[in-house]
Amino acid sequence: MTAARVPARIPPSNAPLRAVARQTFSRVAGAPLIGGNRVDLLIDGRANFDAWLAAIRAARTSILFENYIFDGDALAREFRDALAERAAAGVHVSVLRDWFGCLCASTDHFWSPLRAAGGEVRTYNPFSFTSPFGWVARDHRKLLVVDAEVGFVSGVCVSGRWLGDAARGVPPWRDTGIAVRGPAVRALAEAFADNWATLGGGLPADLPVLTDVPPAVGPVDLRVVAKLPSTTGLYRLDQMVAALAQRTLWLTDAYFVGIAPYVQALTAAARDGVDVRLLVPGTSDVPAIGRLSRAGYRPLLEAGVRVYEWNGSMLHAKTAVADGRWARVGSSNLNIASWLENCEIDVAIEDEEFAGRMQAQYEEDLRGATEIVLHARRRAVHDRRRRPQGAGTGRSAAGALRLANTVGAAMTNRRVLGAAEGAILLGGALLLLGGAAVALYFPRLLAWPLAVLALWSAISLLLRYVTLARRGEAPESSPRAP
Repeated sequence: MTAARVPARIPPSNAPLRAVARQTFSRVAGAPLIGGNRVDLLIDGRANFDAWLAAIRAARTSILFENYIFDGDALAREFRDALAERAAAGVHVSVLRDWFGCLCASTDHFWSPLRAAGGEVRTYNPFSFTSPFGWVARDHRKLLVVDAEVGFVSGVCVSGRWLGDAARGVPPWRDTGIAVRGPAVRALAEAFADNWATLGGGLPADLPVLTDVPPAVGPVDLRVVAKLPSTTGLYRLDQMVAALAQRTLWLTDAYFVGIAPYVQALTAAARDGVDVRLLVPGTSDVPAIGRLSRAGYRPLLEAGVRVYEWNGSMLHAKTAVADGRWARVGSSNLNIASWLENCEIDVAIEDEEFAGRMQAQYEEDLRGATEIVLHARRRAVHDRRRRPQGAGTGRSAAGALRLANTVGAAMTNRRVLGAAEGAILLGGALLLLGGAAVALYFPRLLAWPLAVLALWSAISLLLRYVTLARRGEAPESSPRAP
């Protein structure tokens, strides 16, 4: 997500300060520093898929596989069949899929061959009538742990979309993953086990990956930042890294929608002389998110942050590298869903050699990107390129975000508004006047949707009450009279 000067930059003679800095990072991220690892960089879907399949087919004791999307295509079937073959051979296989991510991709029935072979599949947060908006929190992780040998973390889902379509001239999606070997493999397995246990019984306690600590195999220090809903360790780490960066802070993100505190951290770093860069998709698979990203360009550009848009089919990587010492690879995007709502997993790496590889890859990626600039006269964001299809929907979403932020700031007086926001205030006033007119003259247009929503919510709460009452956990509605 972000990057920064890390504790290792403290002079060796200042050991107490080094210890305090390391402890601070551990507390902020909720993840201790783990030494003795080897980390290999995997670029794009094909490299990740090949490494995953090779590890799965060589598994001897356990396979723990957690992914946001398992598509119902040929690639996903290849993975399912490889998992089923290992399960039939006596390997413990556990697969964790997200209900929303797989909604239009694959059904639960897709996994019947694996279950028949002895594997187990669980679905995170399936839709429930008693929890109408529960699906908002998603399992967005991309994690694979095989035996106690290797763990994979990335932004790559199990879908042929990542491979592109050569027949139609569609290049592969740009994404980044890593293969981790060493003591950190156990931390990755424990992250899977924690999430697995929230959906039923835990993993077998005697799995070697959970009972043994793999031996040191390399010089890399890293942190496994495993995030669950309503935890903020990753967001706090991103803020801290942005504050500590001294020379460079290079970010790649697929769905950037920066909230005000994080944008302020980036702009403060840029104004302080840090080379802050942000690489985002030029054409997003979710056009509305692309427009939301563009809605936030102005304050970044005005502060000196350099923004680039990828020219390929889709940029899906979530990475950061800073000061030639710190790097991050994982599933988290720079937006509030990843920071607060989703299950995510990232690896923060404190190693100069690996950070150097990340910097080199970033510079290579910029050769396939277009820099965004502010127009010299109008000071408007200008990218000199044709906008992607679906821009109308995205423009509406971006406008809604700007409107909410600006009107909220004006009504709460929480910040000084810029001159460019005057037109947004006028638009907000007109929108509110229109809403008031509808409420006064056509109240049923508002009443019926609100009534349906309230009724649904009430029924869901009552059903939950009944469930708790049957378990003997519901409190009495009022104290009994003496």
